[in-house]
Amino acid sequence: MDKKYIDITSYDGEGYEPLVHFESWRCAVLRYIDELELENLTDMQKHNETDELFILLEGECVLFTGGQGDELNDFDAIKMEPLKVYNVKKGTFHTHTLKKDTTVLIVENDNTYDYNSPKIWFDAEQKAKVVELGKKLGF
Repeated sequence: MDKKYIDITSYDGEGYEPLVHFESWRCAVLRYIDELELENLTDMQKHNETDELFILLEGECVLFTGGQGDELNDFDAIKMEPLKVYNVKKGTFHTHTLKKDTTVLIVENDNTYDYNSPKIWFDAEQKAKVVELGKKLGF
């Protein structure tokens, strides 16, 4: 295939890797990494300027939310189903845990970076709540 017509990109490493950038959006892949094990989760982040799409391609992933505003609250979790689009709304705290051999496709604004995506680290009670939610969903 002539590269002037189609770029073919893939990623089989660990963690998050942007693959395609175009104008105002980018497409990335998220794969298993130790820091996303349920017991290793430490924080949630939110994106102040964009929604973020997650699509489970293979494996198992739980998507957690922690409300909106300036504090973590209203914790919830959903076990993702393959090929469904999960749109995390702008300003919603979120994180995820993945099992090995999991691949999640992410579509987000190209200007999504740490400076406009604040994190809040869990206190002991919040961490326990996230772990409890994950265990209820089989993680």
